[in-house]
Amino acid sequence: MTQREVFLPVRDYDLAATLNSGQVFRWQPDGDVWNGVLGKHFLQLAQTCDGIHARAAAPVADWQFLRDFLQVDTDLAAILKTFPDDEPMRAAVKACRGLRLLRQDPWECLASFILSSTKQIIQIRQIVALLSSKFGEPALGAGSNSFPTPQSIAAASEGELRACKMGFRAPSLLNAARQIATGKLDLENIRTLDYASARAELMTLRGVGAKIADCVLLFGYGFDSAFPVDVWIERALQELYFPRRRASDKRLRHFAATHFGPHAGYAQQYLFHYMRTKLK
Repeated sequence: MTQREVFLPVRDYDLAATLNSGQVFRWQPDGDVWNGVLGKHFLQLAQTCDGIHARAAAPVADWQFLRDFLQVDTDLAAILKTFPDDEPMRAAVKACRGLRLLRQDPWECLASFILSSTKQIIQIRQIVALLSSKFGEPALGAGSNSFPTPQSIAAASEGELRACKMGFRAPSLLNAARQIATGKLDLENIRTLDYASARAELMTLRGVGAKIADCVLLFGYGFDSAFPVDVWIERALQELYFPRRRASDKRLRHFAATHFGPHAGYAQQYLFHYMRTKLK
C-alpha cells in the first residue's frame, strides 16, 4: 500500500545534527522541518520525542529506503561503547548526543565530496543544488530535482559543469562520471572489497585523495573503520589529544588509525561536529 507519510520510531536520534553535520548537502531546514530529495522522492522530515515523521510529495510504496538512509535501526549505544574512554571523546559524545551516520547513495556521495574540496558546507550545498537543477530529473510530486546520474553528468561539457560554480572541480567530476558511466569503475563492486582495496579503487579517480575516499567509504558504504582527516579533524586531534606538542601528520594518522576502535569513522564524525559547532 502506498502512502505519503510514515513514522519511524527511534530514540536517541538528533535529526538536525545528523543532517547538518557535513555528511549530506541536499537538506534544508524550514522551521522544525527538514526538506530534501532522497533518490526520486522529495521529503519533509520532522523530529518528535520518540521518532521521525516523514512526509513525501508523492505516494511511496516502500519506505525502507528512508530507514536505510537514516540508519534508524542502528544500535547507537553499542557503537558508542566502542569509543575510547578519554576526556575529548566523552565531551564530544555529550555535546553531540544523538548524532548518527547516514547511509547514502555511493554515486551522490562521491560526486558531492569531489565538489567539497576547499569549500564550506553552505557553498557545497549551493553547487549541488545548481547541479541537480540543471542535470537532475524532476523528483516525484515536487518542484525539486533528483541528483543527476553519472550518465547525465558524463554527457555534459566541462563548461556546463563550471557554470554550476564548481570551478576547478569540474574536470574531476566529469572524469568520475565518465569512468562510472562507461563501466570502467563499478561502484557496486566496491561493496565486495576490503577497506584497503576499496580505498585504493576510489583513489584511482582524478581529484579523489585519501580524505574524499574515506568519506565515500564511510557515508556511502558503511566502512566504519574509515576515518576521514580534513582540517577540522586535524585541528581536533592536535588540540584535544596533543595540546602541548604539535604532532606530525604521520603521527596523527597513525593515532587516528589505532586509537578509535572498530567504529573509528563514527567517532570521527562526533569529533568533527563537536569541533565545528562547539569549539570553533
